[in-house]
Amino acid sequence: MDDFEPVIADYDYLSGRAKIVIEEESGKITRGTVNVRAKKDSVLWFTISPGMGVEAFRGFITKEKIQINDRIGGDDINLTYEEFKTIFGLSLSLDLFQNVLWANPAFEFEYQDRLARVKDHFELTQVRDKVRYFSKIDVTHGKVSELVSNSLDDRGSLLASFPTFQDVEEQPFPIDVLFKLNYQTPEGPENTIVNLEWISISPYNDPLSFPFRF
Repeated sequence: MDDFEPVIADYDYLSGRAKIVIEEESGKITRGTVNVRAKKDSVLWFTISPGMGVEAFRGFITKEKIQINDRIGGDDINLTYEEFKTIFGLSLSLDLFQNVLWANPAFEFEYQDRLARVKDHFELTQVRDKVRYFSKIDVTHGKVSELVSNSLDDRGSLLASFPTFQDVEEQPFPIDVLFKLNYQTPEGPENTIVNLEWISISPYNDPLSFPFRF
C-alpha cells in the first residue's frame, strides 16, 4: 500500500484530438478523427469525423445519461445508464468513461479491493455493481497499462490496452490505445474494436463550450 500511488489525470477542462479506427464484427471499418472536450466530473463531449468535413457521430456524456447522435445511420442513443445497461449489458458511468479514457484505475481504491505487486506493476481487482475490473498499473508512471472488465452475468466485457504514454504538462497521458468491447444488441452479441492515436491533449483552467444537438 505504501508504494501504490496511481496517477490520476489532473485537469479542470481538457480538449484532445486523435485518429480513430473502429472495426465492427460485420467487417465494417470506420476511419476518421475524434475531437474530445471534457469538464472533469461533469461533461464529456466528442465528435467523430471520417473526413471531408463530414461529422458522423456526436456524443454528450454527463452524470445522468449518454447521448449519441448518429448523423449517418440515424441510430441515436439517448439513455440513462440503467437503461443502457438493460439494453447493451454494459455498466457505465461518467466516472468510468473519463477514467478509462485517460488510463486511470477504474475506481478509487478501497480496502475491499485486491491489490498485489508483481515485478514492475501492480495488479488491482475491483468489483462494482456486479462488474469485475482487473487493472495492471505500471510502477514507473503510475498509469493503467491494461484493463479487463467483465460483467458477472457475462452480458458484456471491455478490454483496454495503453502501451505508450506522452508527457503533457508534466503528466502522463496515453498515446496509443486499444479498446475491445463485447456487448448485447437486439440482434445478439456484438464485438467492436476501437484504436485511438492521440495527436494532441491540452488541459485548461478556463471553461470550454460543449455544443450538442440531436
